[in-house]
Amino acid sequence: MKAPRLTRKLVLEGAARAPDGSGGYVLVWAALGSLWAEVVAGSGRERAGEMVTLALVPYRIRVRAAPVGSVQRPRPEQRFRDGGRLFRILAVAEDDAGGHYLTCFTHEEVVA
Repeated sequence: MKAPRLTRKLVLEGAARAPDGSGGYVLVWAALGSLWAEVVAGSGRERAGEMVTLALVPYRIRVRAAPVGSVQRPRPEQRFRDGGRLFRILAVAEDDAGGHYLTCFTHEEVVA
């Protein structure tokens, strides 16, 4: 197995709750750090939403591994940001037997 080409710099973001001033809360995203990654697109599909069409495209994003519990180790329910593009992390698995890389299974949702 050859090493991935980590050529794209992505920002790893985590969600947190913040008070909305009305007794509830809003979800805010905070940057946890930057990671170099290889981004590979899968085959997309289209889904009808309310008054819009959503295009769902799965991506496999490979990054260097970080120790379990590290802020730099991606987890499900986090996301990657590449400028205006967002990739929601669905699952994370070790990519190689030596544990040098992780594969993040993600979806990019685009409103068309």
